[in-house]
Amino acid sequence: MCGIAGWYARGGRPVEVGLVRAMCDTIVHRGPDDEGLHTDGDFGFGMRRLAIVDVAGGHQPMVSDDGRYVITFNGEIFNHPQLTKELQALGHVYRSHSDTETILRGFQSWGSGVWAKLEGMFAVAIWDTRERTLHLARDPLGIKPLFLTRQGGGLAWGSELKTLVPLPGHAFTPRAKSMDEYFAFGHVLAPHTIYDEVTKLEPGCALTLGPEGDGHTARFWSFEYKPAPAMSESAWIERFREEFLSCVQRHLQSDVPLGAFLSGGVDSSALVAAMSKVMDDPVRTFTIGFSVNEFDESPYARRVAQHLGCRHTEQRVELDDAATILPQLAHCYDEPFADPSMIPTWYVSRMAREQVIVAMSGDGGDELFAGYERHYNERLVQTRRPLFALAGAIAALPPMPIPRWNYFRQRLAKISADAALPGTFERFFSKYQVSSRAMRAGLYRPEFMSQLSTGDELERLARTYFPAPVSKDPVENLLYADTVVRLPDDMLTKVDRASMAHSLEVRVPFLAHTFADFAASMPIDMKLRGSTGKYILRKAVEPWLPPGILDRPKQGFAVPLASWVRGDMGTYAESVWRDANADDAGALRPEAVAQLFREHRSGTVDRSQLLFALTMFALWWQGRPRAINAAR
Repeated sequence: MCGIAGWYARGGRPVEVGLVRAMCDTIVHRGPDDEGLHTDGDFGFGMRRLAIVDVAGGHQPMVSDDGRYVITFNGEIFNHPQLTKELQALGHVYRSHSDTETILRGFQSWGSGVWAKLEGMFAVAIWDTRERTLHLARDPLGIKPLFLTRQGGGLAWGSELKTLVPLPGHAFTPRAKSMDEYFAFGHVLAPHTIYDEVTKLEPGCALTLGPEGDGHTARFWSFEYKPAPAMSESAWIERFREEFLSCVQRHLQSDVPLGAFLSGGVDSSALVAAMSKVMDDPVRTFTIGFSVNEFDESPYARRVAQHLGCRHTEQRVELDDAATILPQLAHCYDEPFADPSMIPTWYVSRMAREQVIVAMSGDGGDELFAGYERHYNERLVQTRRPLFALAGAIAALPPMPIPRWNYFRQRLAKISADAALPGTFERFFSKYQVSSRAMRAGLYRPEFMSQLSTGDELERLARTYFPAPVSKDPVENLLYADTVVRLPDDMLTKVDRASMAHSLEVRVPFLAHTFADFAASMPIDMKLRGSTGKYILRKAVEPWLPPGILDRPKQGFAVPLASWVRGDMGTYAESVWRDANADDAGALRPEAVAQLFREHRSGTVDRSQLLFALTMFALWWQGRPRAINAAR
C-alpha cells in the first residue's frame, strides 16, 4: 500500500526529480516507510510506500528485466500468489515476493489484459520507456483513488488531490456545478471533482496516453447482473460460505500485524466471524462508541468479540474538540466532503493504527445484498404504494417542540416524496440528498444559480449516470446505483482518506470484484426476503455469531450529529463559516445560512447534515489552493 503521483509533460521541459519529490511529500502519510522516484525527460513519477507484503523486496518504482517498463502501484493484489504461478509457468523468473512485480510481469505478458486478471484494490501507473506511453488503471470497485489533471498539453495524476498542487503553472478553479453537487449530496459526483481542471479516473477503467493525441480510456470491468443456474436456498447458503471464507482468506495476506473494524452490525460481525474461522490467532478488533445510547453499538460489538475470542479494543468518542478534529478532516479529504461517519472512521483508524498496520472492513455488504431501508422501500413502492400516502399524511401534521417528533415528520415527508418520483434512479439520487434542489435554491445567490443546469435535476442525473435499466427488478437497479455511484464516491472515499491519514491500510473483502460478481449472480430474493435485507448473509453466518446480533434493526455507522450541532459544534460551525470568508465562494446568501442555524437550534427541523456540510465547505474554502502556481 502506498501513494503514487506523477507528471507526463509531453514535450515540455524535463520533469525534475525535485518536483516529483514535492508531489510525493504531500502524501507521506500514505507511505511513511519508503520513497521512490523516477524521471525520464518530460516524464516523472514516484511513490510513498507503506510496506505490507515483501517488506524488504517491494521497493518501487520497479523496473522490468529488459528496462522497458517502470511501475508505481498503490494497493494490494489478493490473487498475487495464483498469478505468480501462472507467470512463472510462462517463463518469468521473480526477483522478489511483491505483488508489484506480479503486475509488472503480467503487463509484459498480457498488456492491458492484466487489469481484468487482478483481484484487489489498486491504482497503477506503468511507464513504457520505448513507446513513451503512460498506462494508468484503477480497481473495479473504486477502492483506491486516482486523480487526474490535463493542463498545458500534459497529464498529471496522484492518489490524492493534494499531490497535484505543487505542479508549476497548474490552475485549480472551483467548479460551480461541483459545489452544487456537494451541497446536494455531501460530496462531488465522479468523474468530477470540486475543481474544473481535475477529474477522477473511474473505477474499472484504464487510461493509455502516448506522446501525441488525447489518449484512450477503456473499461475493463463492469458490474453486471448475470443470473447463475437455479439452486436451492441451502445450496446458495453453502456456496456463500465457501465464497466468503475463500475471499476473506485471500485478503489476509500480510507480513505486518492485521486486525478488523467491528461495529457490532451484520457486515462487520460477519467479517470478523469469517476471519476467526480462517485465522490461527485471535482477531484484533476495534470499536468506537458514543455516550448517546441510540447511536452506541459498542455493547453489541463487545458481545461479538467475546463470543469469537477476539483481542478487543474500544474507545468512546465525544466531539468536544471540533476545532481540532474538523480542520484535520478537511485537510485529509482535499475537497469538501460531509459524510458525518468520517468522524468515527477517523477515530477508529487512529486507534487501530496503534496496534496494527492493516484493518479489514465490512463496507460493501449493504450495497451488494440489500441492507438499507431504502432497498425495502423500493420494493414497497411497487407493491404497497398507499403506505407512502399515509406517511405523507402523518408528515403533514404540525411540528411540536419535540426534536424527535419533528425529525420523524421530516423523515416521513422525504420517504413519501421519494415514493412519488417516476423511476428508481430518480429515487436513488433523491434518497441520499443532503438537501433538495428547492431547498438549495432558497440558499443560493441568483448569480450562482445562473451557472447551474436547468430543468428537472433528478431526471437529468438519472439520465446521465444510468441511461438504461440494468435489471428488470427495481431493487436490483437501486443496488446497482448504490454500488457504482455512492459506494466509490462516498463510502470508499471516506474510509480511504481517514485510514490513510493514519498510515493504516483498510481492506474490504466484500468488494473483491470476484465476490461482487458472485453477489450479482444471486436471485434478488436471496438478498431481500420480505422486509429482511441481507437475507443470505444473515443465514450463512448465523451459526457463527451470538444470538440477537443479526436480529436487531440496522443502525449503521451513525453519529449523534443533531445534538452535536445544537451544542458546541454548532457554535464552532458558525464561527468557521464567518472566519473562513466562505461567503466569498459566491454560492450562498449569508442571511439564508444564518436562518439554517436558527431553525436547527429551535428543534423544529433537523438541519444538522446540511450545517455539517456548510462547515466542511468553509474549512475546505479556507485551505484551498488559491491561484495558478508560479512557473518553476
